Amino acid sequence: MSSSEAEHPGGHGHGHGHEPPAAPADDLPAVAPQLRSLRRRAGLTLEAAARAAGLSPAHLSRLETGQRQPSLPMLLALARIYGTTVSELLGETVADRDAIVRAADMEPTRAGGWTYWQSGAPGRGMQALRVRVPHGSQGDIVRVHPGEEWLYVLKGRLRLRLGDTVHLLAPGDSAHFDSLTPHRLAAEDPDGVELLFVHTLLQSPTAALCLGPITGELP
Repeated sequence: MSSSEAEHPGGHGHGHGHEPPAAPADDLPAVAPQLRSLRRRAGLTLEAAARAAGLSPAHLSRLETGQRQPSLPMLLALARIYGTTVSELLGETVADRDAIVRAADMEPTRAGGWTYWQSGAPGRGMQALRVRVPHGSQGDIVRVHPGEEWLYVLKGRLRLRLGDTVHLLAPGDSAHFDSLTPHRLAAEDPDGVELLFVHTLLQSPTAALCLGPITGELP
C-alpha cells in the first residue's frame, strides 16, 4: 500500500490521480501538528516531502494545517518518507516496545474511509495493521513505494491489482509482493473486506528521495 498513490496512501510514495474529497479534520485531531514536526525532524522541505509522497505542496500544507484529513494510504506514505510509523504521525506514544499487543489496546482509527487497528509495536522495521476496507473506498488509488507488503484476507474478498494482473483473494488467501509494483486494493463485496497488512518501513528518511539535493527552508 503504500509511498506515493495515484490520487495520494498512498499514501501506501504513491502518485495521485484522484484525490479523495475533503473531510473534517476532527476525526484525526493529532495528525496536523505531528505532520509538520516530523517532516522537519526528517530534514525535508514542504516541496521535497510533497514530491516524494506524490502530493502537491499546497495539499501537504493543508494536511499540516488541519484543513484536509489524510487517508490511510497517505499516512502510510508519509510515515515511510519520514522514517516513522502511522502511530507516531497520529501522536500516539507507547512507553516501551512491548512485544505483546493486547486486543483491548487496539483502538480503531478511521482515515479516508478505511478503519485500521495498530497490531504491532512502534519503532520497528515493519508495521502491522488490521484493516477494514469498505466497498467502493479508494479502489482507484494506485500505490507505488519502496519495500514489501504482505496481505492476509480475514473476511470478505479482496480485489488486488498487481501491475496489469487482477487477483481475487478470499478469506485465508494471502499476497506477498514488492511494493514497487503498482498495486490497487479494493473490496469485491458490498460488505467490504478485512485483512491483516504488514509493510516495511524505510529506515532512513532520505533513502526515499532520489530527487537530487534538498533545497529551500523548512516552512
